[in-house]
Amino acid sequence: MDYQHLSTLLWREQELLDLLLFKAEEKQYLIVTGKTRWLARIAHEIEVVLEQLRTLEVERAAVTEAIAAAIGLEANPSLKQVAEASPAPWNDLLAKHHEALLGLVTDLRSLSDANRELIEGGLAAIGDTLIQTRAASGTYGSTGRHDDGNHRAVTLDGAL
Repeated sequence: MDYQHLSTLLWREQELLDLLLFKAEEKQYLIVTGKTRWLARIAHEIEVVLEQLRTLEVERAAVTEAIAAAIGLEANPSLKQVAEASPAPWNDLLAKHHEALLGLVTDLRSLSDANRELIEGGLAAIGDTLIQTRAASGTYGSTGRHDDGNHRAVTLDGAL
């Protein structure tokens, strides 16, 4: 059983989730301050971290499965289940990893929801502005003349 390897992977996962949280906070700052020029870059950086997390998750799952089989757990156990079934001192360490990961994921979800609301609010404000701009500027009528809604468009039929 390789508890040390699992613990190392869990530390790395915490570091990546913490980095992801930092990137999400950077994204929020960019949204709030209107510095949208950098949003594509931060989105790319977030995707890089997510790809690293996906790769790490595959390795962590394999190590967890090996430990689970060795201590008599069913396939695909949760980290909490592995922690509860593991001998000391690993049970305590794995439980602490579990708590830390839960805290990071909770923080990430909250920040992600807040960022989504900010973006949706910004998009709604842009939409409202566009509607107001269109309404204020009027439209062109069938004759190609400007029709601001206060005057009837003049047609050639009425002039002849």
